[in-house]
Amino acid sequence: MENRILVAYASKRGATKEIAEKIGQVLRQSGLQADVMPVDRAGNLTPYPAVVLGSAVYYGHWRKEAAAFLKANEKLLAGRMVWLFSSGPTGQGAPDELAKGTRIPQALQTLIDSIRPRDIALFHGVIDEKKLSFFEKFVAKKVKAPTGDFRDWDAVTSWAMAIAGALKK
Repeated sequence: MENRILVAYASKRGATKEIAEKIGQVLRQSGLQADVMPVDRAGNLTPYPAVVLGSAVYYGHWRKEAAAFLKANEKLLAGRMVWLFSSGPTGQGAPDELAKGTRIPQALQTLIDSIRPRDIALFHGVIDEKKLSFFEKFVAKKVKAPTGDFRDWDAVTSWAMAIAGALKK
């Protein structure tokens, strides 16, 4: 099997992009070829037997471009090895607990069931107050969202290594 992997992402302010880049780096260090790019530049999926797709989660939803990518490529992705990740919850504790057990937005569940990903990960995210709009600051304050960078790079690396292991079998 060809070891070419697409790591596609949708990121609003760059935190999810950095997670995707780390995944790509780990895959390359494992001897695989990984192309990391935003979903809106992914184009033709034919050369990729494996796809890792991630999106930032805002207000319980994936970025529009990531959801559109899933919908547009549903049939093709269903025939590939696929891993999905979301980034978003901030604060201390397991991301699943912070997101109330939801690893993927409920609105995408039927589509994801059709694609049958190998795994779905949820990673902590970042809220940088300096980068928020007035409305976003208001909402973050109202819901008491912890601010700061809560990404767990060991968890991202471990997940990427598990993907590399699955692809090398």
